[in-house]
Amino acid sequence: MALLYVTDLAYPARGRRYGDEDVFLTSRLRDRFPLALCHPRDAAALMGGFEAVVVRNSGPVLHHQEAYDHFRAAALAAGTRVYNPLCGRGDMAGKQYLLDLTAAGLPVIPTVDDPAHLDRLPQVPVYAVKPKQGADSIGLAFTAEPVGPAGEVLIQPKIDFTYEVSFYFVDDAFQYALYAPDPARRWELRPYEPTAADLDFARTFIAWNTLDHGIQRVDACRAPSGELLLVELEDLNPYLSLDLLPPDTRDAFVTALARSLHAFLAA
Repeated sequence: MALLYVTDLAYPARGRRYGDEDVFLTSRLRDRFPLALCHPRDAAALMGGFEAVVVRNSGPVLHHQEAYDHFRAAALAAGTRVYNPLCGRGDMAGKQYLLDLTAAGLPVIPTVDDPAHLDRLPQVPVYAVKPKQGADSIGLAFTAEPVGPAGEVLIQPKIDFTYEVSFYFVDDAFQYALYAPDPARRWELRPYEPTAADLDFARTFIAWNTLDHGIQRVDACRAPSGELLLVELEDLNPYLSLDLLPPDTRDAFVTALARSLHAFLAA
């Protein structure tokens, strides 16, 4: 079954090489599927000629929001298969999930979207404030007195975490983990060996998201108290840092992805 693989090979991601990753992935997937690559702005016009669309490293949709919204609406209207499926509850649907998870008492960095609700957050000297419809830390600011229109900003306590760690899943199967030992260098990653408790934490959010198929990245930070707190549940087009993996781990990921795609297409 032919796949339309959506990517922006020229997107200038800070600390990441989107194009290289997708060139590698498509070179390996082409052994298993006929496929063609296209830019996210062309996906809606081209998708009718393919059995499914795979959305990968296309950059933050903030930079092509109108085209993405058109593609999403057209795919839903036509019943086009999209991988990841468009029912994701994480970043695919915006940042509301951070508020929902906070309200549910799950282990997430506490988040509100109204400066009038600061009393719902831990009292700290500095807060992180960013646009609710943002990505890649665009518009992120740190301040002692958060301001902004209610419902349009995300406000979180600034946490002096020990490190950030990401857990990578295909469907509900854990693949590997990477971490950034220096908090100031988010994309200087190293292999991370998760504990059973770490994986239980990550799987909490994979289960919450209820995606039957797809690639997901659970980003977390290690708080000073030692607990992990969710930073982001990336279920739209998570960068995978495949170039940092040992060859056997990278091969295992490609095999898991191909198996997931076959199951997705057969469902």
